[in-house]
Amino acid sequence: MPDHEAPFSILDENAIAAAPLRRDPYDYAFVDQAMPVSKKDAVLADPPVIPQRGTYGIPQLKYGPKFDAVIEDLLSPRFRRLVESKFDIDLSETYPTVVMMGNTSGHYNEGYAHPDSKHKIMTVILGFSREWPYEKGRLRVLRSNSREDAAFEFPSEYRKMLMFRVSDRSYHGFLPQKGPRMSLQFCLVDSKSYAQQTYLRHRLSAFAKSVPGLREVVGMMPRKLRRGGE
Repeated sequence: MPDHEAPFSILDENAIAAAPLRRDPYDYAFVDQAMPVSKKDAVLADPPVIPQRGTYGIPQLKYGPKFDAVIEDLLSPRFRRLVESKFDIDLSETYPTVVMMGNTSGHYNEGYAHPDSKHKIMTVILGFSREWPYEKGRLRVLRSNSREDAAFEFPSEYRKMLMFRVSDRSYHGFLPQKGPRMSLQFCLVDSKSYAQQTYLRHRLSAFAKSVPGLREVVGMMPRKLRRGGE
């Protein structure tokens, strides 16, 4: 990486670089300490407040400077090159999207198994929950389209990161569990138009969830339909 680039403000570059690439059941890497414990209280003091279940586009949300520093680290060329090096992939022509989940309702259709949209090239999931004391609700790397067929799982707690190359086999999901579940999804996608569509879709969904009546209808819809097949 160029010497003139500033180091990360929050992310732990050495820990991310050292995380081994796993190839079963698809290409992914898990980082147990992607952010230092010493910065936990500062980062968790100013994340966005998520009013409802589901995911929200970062442009819609308000948050403080420490959380913003994490976003800037993820959006930096330095982080992109870390991912490129680990997965041996060229991401220079991709576009970023960032969405945030804050709560889960425990409804059966949350956390359904899916491989991610074909427009996504890489997905990075970063935990921000202060703790996750439940057995259910842990993010699962899946061998198939069944949430029970898990190869690996971890709670979406502060500093834990999952990165994976999107393919028709990159199934992931979690078993339903009600609770405050703070996690960020950073994706590199294949076109600017898809990135714009992602934020528009989440903005419309957020509006629907803010209106009594509509919120209940959205909550009963299969998540795959609400997310446009992501």
